[in-house]
Amino acid sequence: MNALDIYLVGGAVRDQLLNREVKDHDYLVVGASVEQMLSLGFNQVGKDFPVFLHPETKEEYALARTERKKGKGYTGFSCYAEPDVTIEQDLLRRDLTVNAMAQNRRGEIIDPYNGQQDLEKRILRHVSNAFIEDPLRVLRVARFAARYHNYGFTIAPETLALMTRISDSDELSSLSAERIWQEMQRALSEETSESAEHANPEVFFQVLHQCQALKKLWPELDALWGIPNPAQWHPEICSGVHTMMVLQQAVLLTQHNVNKTAIRFAALCHDLGKGLTESEQWPSHRGHEKAGLPLVEKIAKQLRVPTYCKTLALKVCEHHLHCHKAFQLKPSTLLKIFNLLDAWRKPQEFDDFIIACKSDFLGRLGFENRPYPQEQYLKDALGAAAQIKAKTFVEQGLTGAAIKEAMNKARLTAIEKVKASYQIDTAIK
Repeated sequence: MNALDIYLVGGAVRDQLLNREVKDHDYLVVGASVEQMLSLGFNQVGKDFPVFLHPETKEEYALARTERKKGKGYTGFSCYAEPDVTIEQDLLRRDLTVNAMAQNRRGEIIDPYNGQQDLEKRILRHVSNAFIEDPLRVLRVARFAARYHNYGFTIAPETLALMTRISDSDELSSLSAERIWQEMQRALSEETSESAEHANPEVFFQVLHQCQALKKLWPELDALWGIPNPAQWHPEICSGVHTMMVLQQAVLLTQHNVNKTAIRFAALCHDLGKGLTESEQWPSHRGHEKAGLPLVEKIAKQLRVPTYCKTLALKVCEHHLHCHKAFQLKPSTLLKIFNLLDAWRKPQEFDDFIIACKSDFLGRLGFENRPYPQEQYLKDALGAAAQIKAKTFVEQGLTGAAIKEAMNKARLTAIEKVKASYQIDTAIK
C-alpha cells in the first residue's frame, strides 16, 4: 500500500489547521485504478464513483476524480476516475476553498486554490463556478457557516450570490426529503466544540433565509421574518428574529440532552401559526397556537421528520402559552393539560416540553436572564399528581370508571396543594 499516492483531504485538513478535533479521516488516492485497489484488499462501496474501505482501518479512500454535470440535482453528474486525474483536478470539483486542501505523507499541504488564506481570513468561498451545479451545496455552506460561526467565519459575498442564484432556480426541488432533513438535523444537533461556548444552528437558518433558500425549503418558517409581535413581550418585534433567539436559547439549555434535536426543532415550530395572522390583526396573534398545528404536520410529513420530533413540536406549538401562564391557570386546567400532554406516561417528553417553552420565554430581547418559575411549579404539580396510583383505589374496591374519577379527584387535590404552597411562598417574598 505504500506504493499508492495517498493524501488526507477535506475536512480533516481544514479542522487540523484550525486546531479543531478531527473526527473523520478521508483519503484521496491519485494515479491508481479500481483493479489496483481491489488487488490490495480494499472493499469498494461507492456506487456512483470509486470509494473504498481500507481492509484494516475501514477508513474511506476515494480515487481522484472529475465530475461533469449531465442532469438535474445533486446526483446528476458523470464521474471520471482514471489514473490520469491529478490532485489539482480532484480538488477543483470541491465546494469551498477551505475544503479543497490535501496533505501528503510528509505533512505538506497541497493548496492550489488558496484554502489556507481563506482559512486565516475566516472566509467561506466557493472554489469555482461549478459550485452552482450542486444544489446541496446551499445547505452545506449554511451548515458550515453555523458550525464555524464562533471562529468568526463569514460567507464570501460572491458565494452567497451563487447560493441565491441556485435558490432562484428550481434546482432545490431536486433535493430529496431525506437529504434536506439530514443537513437540517446535522445543523440542529451540532455539538459544542472546545473553542466555543455553544453551537449556532440559528445561523444555518439565517443563511438559508438570506439566500432565499428557506422560502423554497420551508416557506412557513421563512414567512415569520417581518411579522411583528407586541413590543411589551417581544422587544425584538420580528417573529423570525424571535424564533432564531428561541433556537439559540434551546441550544444553551440542551447541550447535554439526548433529545436536543427534537427540542430545537420544536423551538423552530412553536410560532409557525403567526405566519397565518391577517396583517390587520398585527401585532396580536390570537389563536396562533392551534393555527400552527397543520403547518407542523406539513413540514414533518414533507421532510419525513422522526416521530418524536414531530410529536414534541406539536405539543409545544399548541401549549406553550399554557406553560407561560401556568400560575394563572386553575388546577383543573393544569390537570387537563397534563392529560393532553400524556405527562403521566411520558415524563421525559414533558421535561423536554418544558425546556422548549422556557426557550421561547427566554428567547426575547432582554429576557435572556429572566427567571422562569413556571418550570419548577409545573414539575412540582405534576410530581405531586403523579404520586396518585390506581392501585390505591382498586384496594378500596372501586372498579371501572369509578377508579378514573377518583384518581382525577385526588390528582386535582394534589395540584391544588402545590398551587397553594406557591401562593404562600410568593406572599412571603
